Amino acid sequence: MEIILSIILVFMILGAIYALYARDLLSALISCGIVGYGLVICFLLLQAPDLAIVQIVVETITLLIMIAVVLDSSREELKEKKVVGTKLSHFRKWYVMNVILVIVCLVVLLYFFKEVTSTLDPLGKHLTRMSTAYIENAAEKTGSANLVTGVLFDFRGYDTLGEATILFTAVIGVLAILRAKGKKTNNL
Repeated sequence: MEIILSIILVFMILGAIYALYARDLLSALISCGIVGYGLVICFLLLQAPDLAIVQIVVETITLLIMIAVVLDSSREELKEKKVVGTKLSHFRKWYVMNVILVIVCLVVLLYFFKEVTSTLDPLGKHLTRMSTAYIENAAEKTGSANLVTGVLFDFRGYDTLGEATILFTAVIGVLAILRAKGKKTNNL
């Protein structure tokens, strides 16, 4: 498991570095997606499917919104630029290389996703290794009348804090993008 986790972390680091030096925003967004989906696989490796579900939903929604904003804003730029014959062949080479790189990264991430999900317990299999202790001792240890609240905030406080941080960061990021786009259109 540590080897797979290390390989995924290396892909995430390479994706983050590529996002910093990407020539266009769309390539940077796709490499940021590699980082986010790599984190999903890491959560699955660490047996935290609840965090993986939150991360995959937030990553997908954020990535779709950010790609829509980039594509919407780049349409005007493409109308203004005209590609000359020599630059067109250079553009095609970079385009083909980026497509190949994305396909290779996607295949590697899907392979590890398949490997990681095969280690999870089957859906519907009843495991009570942790829940039995929560159910039996939650009322006495937490002092909460509501069992769910007691478990979420006392036993799994850091996990809940992590999920809330992911959601909060995603909302702030989307609001920042929408606010910047709104300011840009108001100034024109």
